[in-house]
Amino acid sequence: MRRYYVFDADLPADFLLVDKLLSETAFIRILLNGDWAAEVAPDQWANFGPVPLMGSNGIPWRVRVRGPFLVVGVAFRPSGWSGMFAQPACELADRAVPLADLWGPLADRLHDEVAAADDDGGIVRAIEQALRERVAAMGTPSPLPAMAAFERIARDDSTIWVAEAARQVGLSIRQFERQCHATFGHSPKVILRRSRFLDMAQALRGFSEPSAEQLAALRYFDQSHLNREFRHFFQLTPGQFEKVTTPLFTAGLKLRAEGLA
Repeated sequence: MRRYYVFDADLPADFLLVDKLLSETAFIRILLNGDWAAEVAPDQWANFGPVPLMGSNGIPWRVRVRGPFLVVGVAFRPSGWSGMFAQPACELADRAVPLADLWGPLADRLHDEVAAADDDGGIVRAIEQALRERVAAMGTPSPLPAMAAFERIARDDSTIWVAEAARQVGLSIRQFERQCHATFGHSPKVILRRSRFLDMAQALRGFSEPSAEQLAALRYFDQSHLNREFRHFFQLTPGQFEKVTTPLFTAGLKLRAEGLA
């Protein structure tokens, strides 16, 4: 597992929040309260049940919340994907499915036991018990060390060339591409491009204090290139991004910053 989190927002009943998610990993989101949905087509929304499995994002995904909500999240490390799921991660990338479609009754029991927990410790114990059962049912395949290494590389050195990353993890380019699609859900190029954008977004939001050398490495070829990347990932220029309010996306950046610390 990459991390757990609890997002509890005591909002007015008539409050409507529309924001975007750009997740580097697949997540289980256990919805304990609230009206939450993701956009699956222009102005078409779906919630995927009380326990959706959301794949990692190569492009931002619009999400919508009405009123107060409480969600418990569980993020998966790509290197351990095959220990939890029979499907390659690319089949879930940029989409979501009800976890019950893949895990059956275990997904419903996970929701019920998390909802019945008295405190955060009880929530974690309920989640860990369900995950242990799933790993046992899958036959506990070993995590992929090359993908564990690339996860660290993508987070620490988002400007690395794909060929150099493949060399560092000990795979050919073709093997590297295949394993990335199966575990991260995307190609190495997409993974690094997304990581670089998030590094810059994190700095613009004030969640990291990169050195002058690190900032220089993050900078794009020119302002038009930087603008193009921000428009690709957020449909805004960097200047507009600095001014806009993005509570859900910003919360994700903060979690990411804490994970990098």
